[in-house]
Amino acid sequence: MAEGGTEKGASAGKGKGAVEKVAWEGVGGVLPDYLGGSPPRSEQRVGCRDSRSFWTPSAEETRDDTPSAPGARLTGQGLVWHGPEVLSSEITRGGAHGQGLLPEPELGPPPRDCPGPLRSDPSAGKSGHPQAPEGGSTQPGKTENAITMTTSHQPQDRYKAVWLIFFVLGLGTLLPWNFFMTATRYFTNRLDESQNMSLVTAELSKDIQPSATPTVPSPARNSLSAVFNNVMTLCAMLPLLFFTCLNSFLHQRIPQSVRILGTLVAILVVFFITAVLVKVQMDAVPFFVLTMIKIVLINSFGAILQGSLFGLAGLLPTSYTAPIMSGQGLAGFFASVAMICAIASGSELSESAFGYFITACVVIVLAIVCYLALPRLEFYRYYQQFKLEGPGEQETKLDLISKGEEPVANKEESRVPAPSSQPANQGHSIRSILRSILVPALSVCFIFMVTIGVFPAVTAEVQSSIAGTSAWGDYFIPVSCFLTFNVFDWLGRSLTAVFTWPGKDSHWLPSLVLARMLFVPLLLLCNVQPRRYLTVVFEHDAWFIIFMAAFAFSNGYLASLCMCFGPKKVKPAEAETAGAIMAFFLSLGLALGAVFSFLCRSIV
Repeated sequence: MAEGGTEKGASAGKGKGAVEKVAWEGVGGVLPDYLGGSPPRSEQRVGCRDSRSFWTPSAEETRDDTPSAPGARLTGQGLVWHGPEVLSSEITRGGAHGQGLLPEPELGPPPRDCPGPLRSDPSAGKSGHPQAPEGGSTQPGKTENAITMTTSHQPQDRYKAVWLIFFVLGLGTLLPWNFFMTATRYFTNRLDESQNMSLVTAELSKDIQPSATPTVPSPARNSLSAVFNNVMTLCAMLPLLFFTCLNSFLHQRIPQSVRILGTLVAILVVFFITAVLVKVQMDAVPFFVLTMIKIVLINSFGAILQGSLFGLAGLLPTSYTAPIMSGQGLAGFFASVAMICAIASGSELSESAFGYFITACVVIVLAIVCYLALPRLEFYRYYQQFKLEGPGEQETKLDLISKGEEPVANKEESRVPAPSSQPANQGHSIRSILRSILVPALSVCFIFMVTIGVFPAVTAEVQSSIAGTSAWGDYFIPVSCFLTFNVFDWLGRSLTAVFTWPGKDSHWLPSLVLARMLFVPLLLLCNVQPRRYLTVVFEHDAWFIIFMAAFAFSNGYLASLCMCFGPKKVKPAEAETAGAIMAFFLSLGLALGAVFSFLCRSIV
């Protein structure tokens, strides 16, 4: 590289105003010559981030016209500044035979408005190269983005801020549903109380003296509370499936901020209304209908939020899908702990439910704040820009730059709308993406079909065989069913952040997913009551807890692996679409599991 500069410098060093090239180590090319006093273009770049064209005058110009300011060189076009770090053993020899530069100690720092190409900077990394400005360059005619995105100097996730934000967002996706599911006892008891109050009101309105003994609702009056769990599951899973499917096909037409921020605000409003209604007395039927409407809304918005969030995480490295799964697992753990604390406190169910819903509101507000802070982080903006400009486009830009040509996109950048106004993934074939991610998509669908098939429809009906009259009978289901499941599910999801086996192309992954089907007969043979057909084989409480722990851990670990691997089997520009499709198959598994649960419960 230095020899090429010698020949050109020798031919150009004879005339006044001629310039010669300076090359240095680490640059992936040689700068073009500009002879005859023509000014160098600032747009010319080389394969080094934030590097600028570097020029020196001939020996005669340096000897006669060097200005007094240290570090300055006078050419026919004005002053050119040289930073002290630019000099190396690769300076071209020829023309002035290296005499066109002053010794390194005499070179002064460049002025602030004209920085040297490789000058020291507090934000520079270990390599000495300054880091790219936050968000990349937005000035027309510049090519810093293309160069920055293809170098190894990627920004770091300082303090794991992006990881923690995705963790909180994952927590916000499932916390609403978990709090509704955990508060099932509150809903069913309130339905019974409302029916009892309606009966007493009817008796008083007819001037009938009510009985001295409390009125016990008849089976007909208990119909709403009896079918509450089944109807709640249908109202949760059907909208979840429908809106996740809708999000998979329409997410390109709705801005990401609207999908994520809008759904979070909507969920917050629904939970605030739910918390207020805890203190409002209502009849059974209106309360039942309104509760189901809220469940439909919660899961509809949650489906859009979950699909958009997994699509967003698909733009980042694989490890950034794990915090979403881990946060979702923590949502169930948090709800289980809240249930146990409510039982231990002996407080009224209405007060406990009010605390549940207010706590959910606080977490949703925290998730909104975290999402608003996400675009301010350089690490996130780096990968967001990588999605807007695919690797192929960046490689083309580098090829043009190495040839000394300006990319056409840069020349017309000022006339082209901002990248955010054009859907980056538009035109990508959903069918081709689906073919690429079919194995992890079907795997995650099967995982959740098996999980929802027995949890909680079957597992919540298991009774303790050792409790007797002790308090353990009250804590058995909250601890051995809900808490155990959520703790080990969370551990399984979190493990994928540090350990990912088997690989995304391994045959072990679908094999392990199919093997989870063995948990269905194991759990059905536990002490599920009431039962009509199967006999109890694993009666002791310890068997049930062991099965639940392994069942939950395999669910969290394998599901998280599938959700991580799906977007990584396609191109970066297709990752968001792949993530949305994966979320759809996850929701499909939940819906199929809700149907499968009726079969599982009927054969016990």
